[in-house]
Amino acid sequence: MLDTVQEIAIYIHRFHNLDLFQQGWYQIKIAMRWEDGEYTSMGTPSRVVQYEASNLSSDEVYGVWRIDDMDNSFSTPPFKIRYARQDVLLSVMIAFNLSLTKHQVPSKSAVILKFELMYVPLLEKGSELQDSLTSSPAAIHEFRIPPKSLLGLHSYCPVHFDAFHAVLVDVSVHISLLKAAIHTHQQKVASNSCIDGSVAGSAPDGSHEGLGQLGSRKSKEVMLVKALLTARDILLEETQKISKSIDQVIDFTEFISQLDDTKLFSSLLRQHLPSTTSEVPGQDLGEQLNNKANVFLDFRSNGLLHSLSHDILLQAAHTIGNQILYLWTVFLNFHRANKVKILEYLRDSWTNDRRAEWSIWMVYSKVEMPHHYISSRAEEVSYHGRTRTKVSVLKKLTDDPAQTAAARSELHRRSIAQMRINSHSIQDMQIFGDLSRVPIVIVERVVNAPRRTYSGNSYFRHPDQDAPPSLLTELKAVGKFPGADQQQNGRILKIVVFVHGFQGHHLDLRLVRNQWLLIDPKVEFLMSEANEDKTSGDFREMGFRLAQEVTSFIKKKMDKVSRSGNLRSIKLSFVGHSIGNVIIRTALAETIMEPYLRFLHTYVSVSGPHLGYLYSSNSLFNSGLWLLKKLKNTQCIHQLTFTDDPDLYNTFFFKLCQQKTLDNFRNIILLSSPQDGYVPYHSARIELSQASSSDFSKRGKVFLEMLNNCLDQIRAPSVDHRVFMRCDVNFNMSSHGRNLNTFIGRAAHIEFLETDTFAKFIMWSFPELFR
Repeated sequence: MLDTVQEIAIYIHRFHNLDLFQQGWYQIKIAMRWEDGEYTSMGTPSRVVQYEASNLSSDEVYGVWRIDDMDNSFSTPPFKIRYARQDVLLSVMIAFNLSLTKHQVPSKSAVILKFELMYVPLLEKGSELQDSLTSSPAAIHEFRIPPKSLLGLHSYCPVHFDAFHAVLVDVSVHISLLKAAIHTHQQKVASNSCIDGSVAGSAPDGSHEGLGQLGSRKSKEVMLVKALLTARDILLEETQKISKSIDQVIDFTEFISQLDDTKLFSSLLRQHLPSTTSEVPGQDLGEQLNNKANVFLDFRSNGLLHSLSHDILLQAAHTIGNQILYLWTVFLNFHRANKVKILEYLRDSWTNDRRAEWSIWMVYSKVEMPHHYISSRAEEVSYHGRTRTKVSVLKKLTDDPAQTAAARSELHRRSIAQMRINSHSIQDMQIFGDLSRVPIVIVERVVNAPRRTYSGNSYFRHPDQDAPPSLLTELKAVGKFPGADQQQNGRILKIVVFVHGFQGHHLDLRLVRNQWLLIDPKVEFLMSEANEDKTSGDFREMGFRLAQEVTSFIKKKMDKVSRSGNLRSIKLSFVGHSIGNVIIRTALAETIMEPYLRFLHTYVSVSGPHLGYLYSSNSLFNSGLWLLKKLKNTQCIHQLTFTDDPDLYNTFFFKLCQQKTLDNFRNIILLSSPQDGYVPYHSARIELSQASSSDFSKRGKVFLEMLNNCLDQIRAPSVDHRVFMRCDVNFNMSSHGRNLNTFIGRAAHIEFLETDTFAKFIMWSFPELFR
């Protein structure tokens, strides 16, 4: 029968340094193998095509690419990495072959594609450099190509390695089933038998064992022909689709006009039909041939290929194999001429598929924000000398929202453990390697309720009323900004500010930053250092320092853009972790930030205590806060716990919630975790707590007014359309074991900084919010 191979072509376009910690020589090593242990053959590099020379100088690249016969791997030339966001053009296509001889076609085994990042310091050179690169890899990133994809696939496959070696290797994978060579079976069915019968299917000794062996062989032959037909159809369809999408249409008119499978099988039947074939009464020979040929039209569904002889199946497989080879050659030549456009098209398709691909670990729901002032009593209530009219009653919360969310996530996690992934896409083993260890993300889309009309003090007013002066208007007035017509062709300056938490480091949020850069490589980012080692003082001082740092950064970037072209507009986004969110909101209330408020775009709050620590239920953590206040007199802890002033209405947090710090953001995403014991669950989500729903004291009134001041800002129509989401992240904490960190809830609080899977899920599911 016909031997076949899986050809998997890997195109490596470029190496982009996102966040490597060390300068040095780097190299990418690629290998592949069957996942199933029964498939012993390794993927063998069969063809390497260097499309373009590297963009590096001769002293920044050492040697050439290599193929290692010991492990059948391919390695790029070693190249130097000296600075962040450096690009290295590799532009090379490597084709691997995996033999299917003696195995069923199509394959039942997946293929594991392995990328290794090799590293040595810059000091090493020559033979020492090459010897060092053959040692253990600095990082590994594996992908699984499921059996369904082996008949044909064209996909983008970004390689990132890990959190400590954050890079982007732009890779595309192209797969087809190809014929290899023909060999003759020792036991061959008679060539003049076009329809197999009991005699042809019998073993020489007439035993049932021989009949079973022949039946098994016939099934494999039929499956091979079906697989080749499917591979051909996929390759033709995908090539046409890709060429059309990039406006470089390939003319397959002549090929398709000759692609008549009915004629193919009719011709083969005529060649193998003996002149002595007995005729069916009432039918001439031509009618019999036509009837047998027409059987082919339905063979994929009814299995009528089993009625064809070995020789006919062999010739059909050979002919279809030649058709696939022709199409594969056309595609590879087409790819070489249009490599960048094809990569961009596949990358866009990959991006669009992320939400569906990762929906296994995400649960979506939609809730309505309360459209009345939340009150704990039905009667008229007075707050700090101000009177609100009668509003609807809020019932006491009987269940703890944090416990409910945790139980919901664990139930979903258990259901995932029983799933069987039946996907056609390439699977990232950092995510799909162990389904139960991946974070569960519950996305709650909060829809805006109708405008409040019962309060004269409502924040709902026309966005132009009392609005801060437009920075663009100010710049125009002083002649520093071009006119409206020119602005339409100018650049939108996108800036994202990342703010760390208590005793944090400016690089704490680098994993979220890296994902943002992958979505929008043109964004400018500021990793705030203004409050590094200064997070124990007054939030007002920290907010002012951040405001100064942000305004200085914006002005510097604006000047740079103005020198190189026109500035059309600004999109200013913020990401905060823990109390970094309080610092962000405090900074936004500063006068020097007022001209920039109209340009606020997306706000991502990662476990931020927006309502302070009222009703914190973590007794151990509360004890730690008490010690910090007593022993170190930490001012920000006094403010978080509302002990900075005897009158709750004069406390820092109550006044902060009165400021319009959330009013101008177009997108607000609040990340929380029921496992995080460092920040009260309700405070991170800006929602009612179970304890406050039955608290009729002054503290309960203060909390409710703070809550509603925040919700009023989020609900306010100060922008055309605001997206407001609450995202619950439930981490798998089994790897942490039972220790103090998990017991007090610190492990989950820090997990937000040490893993980026949750950020991938959220950001790539809603990429429009981060552009």
